[in-house]
Amino acid sequence: MKKLIEIKDLTKEFNGNIVLKGISLDIYENEFVTLLGPSGCGKTTTLRIIGGFEEATSGTVLFDSKNLLDIPPYERLTNTVFQHYALFPHMDVYDNVAYGLRIKEHISLFKRLKNNLNGKNKKVLKSKKQIEEEIKVRVLKLISLVGLEGFEHRNISKLSGGQQQRVAIARALVNEPKVLLLDESLGALDLKLRQEMEYELKKIQRNLGITFIFVTHDQEEALTMSDKVVVMNNGEIQQVGTPIDVYNEPANRFVANFIGKSNIIDGIMIKDLLCSFDGKEFECVDKGFKDNENVDIVIRPEDIDIVKKDEGFFNGIVISEIFKGVHYEIHVQTENRDFLIHTTDYHGVNEEVGLIFTPDDIHIMEKMEW
Repeated sequence: MKKLIEIKDLTKEFNGNIVLKGISLDIYENEFVTLLGPSGCGKTTTLRIIGGFEEATSGTVLFDSKNLLDIPPYERLTNTVFQHYALFPHMDVYDNVAYGLRIKEHISLFKRLKNNLNGKNKKVLKSKKQIEEEIKVRVLKLISLVGLEGFEHRNISKLSGGQQQRVAIARALVNEPKVLLLDESLGALDLKLRQEMEYELKKIQRNLGITFIFVTHDQEEALTMSDKVVVMNNGEIQQVGTPIDVYNEPANRFVANFIGKSNIIDGIMIKDLLCSFDGKEFECVDKGFKDNENVDIVIRPEDIDIVKKDEGFFNGIVISEIFKGVHYEIHVQTENRDFLIHTTDYHGVNEEVGLIFTPDDIHIMEKMEW
C-alpha cells in the first residue's frame, strides 16, 4: 500500500503542558487506523493537527509527500466527524448532506466568474439546474451508502442517534476526501447502536476504499474496526500493530492493562524460552532477553484453564465468580496472587481448584516501572 500520511517528531504544547512528545507514525492508503488511549493521552490533539484545527509546536506531517501543516484546513483532502454531529436542525437529511457540495460549488462558481471577467482560463458556466443535478447524484449515492434511502426528506430531529451519525458521515464523505477523521464519533450512542455502527463504519470504509483515522478510548471499538491500532499514553505512542498483535503481544504493562484484562506478574527471564515466577519455572516462547533479567509477564484470563486440585501448576481457592453472559469471570487466590480467569465452566466460591496454561499463553515484556 502507498504511504499517505507521515507524521515525524510531532510535538504540541499547551500553556507549558506538553501533550505530544515527538510522535512519529506512518498511515497508508485504504487503512482503518485507530488512535486508542485514555483521556489526555494526545490522540485527539493528533487528529486535530491532521485536520487543521490545531497547530503543531514542532515536527512535520506529510500528506502525499507534501507538508500538510503548510496547507490551509479548507484545502486539505480531509473531513471530520465529531462526537456531536453539528447537523443543521432546520434542514432535512438531503440538504444536510448536500450542504458542503453547494458551498464548494459556490466558491468554484465565484472563481470561474472572476477568471472570466479577468480574461483568464475562461470556462463555460454551468446552469444552476446542471449543478443541482450533479449534486443530487452524489448526495443520493452517499445517502444510499450509509443506509438512509427513503430518509432524504426526513427532519433531523426525527432521526435516532445512529441515523444522525450516518447523516454526519455522509456529509463528511460527499466531498470525496482522501481521509475521514472521526473523533470519538460513537461515544454518544448506546451500546447496541454503537456495536451496530462499528460494523457499518468498517463496511463504509471498505466500500469507499479511503483512509479512516478514528479516535477512541474504547478498546472494543479499536479491536473491532481497525486494520492498525495506535496505542497512546501520556503524549507518546506505546505500540502500533494489528488488533491481534496489540492484544496477543502487548509491548508493555500499560498496553496489556489498557487493552483487555490481564494477569501481570513480576518474573525473571532465566534464559531464552525459560522464565520463572511465583517460585516455579515455565517454558515460554520468548527470547532475546538477558539471562536472569527482571521482566513483566502477562497471561490473559481466557488463557488460564481451571482443573482439579493438584492437577495444575498452582492450587487455589475460588474467591469470587461473576456471570458475564458468554463466560464466567472468576478470581482464584493462590499462595502468591489473585488470578483472574475467564471460563465457560462454572466454579463456585470456596471451591479448591488447580490452574494450568501452555508456553504459548505466557508473554514476556520488558520491565516497566510504575
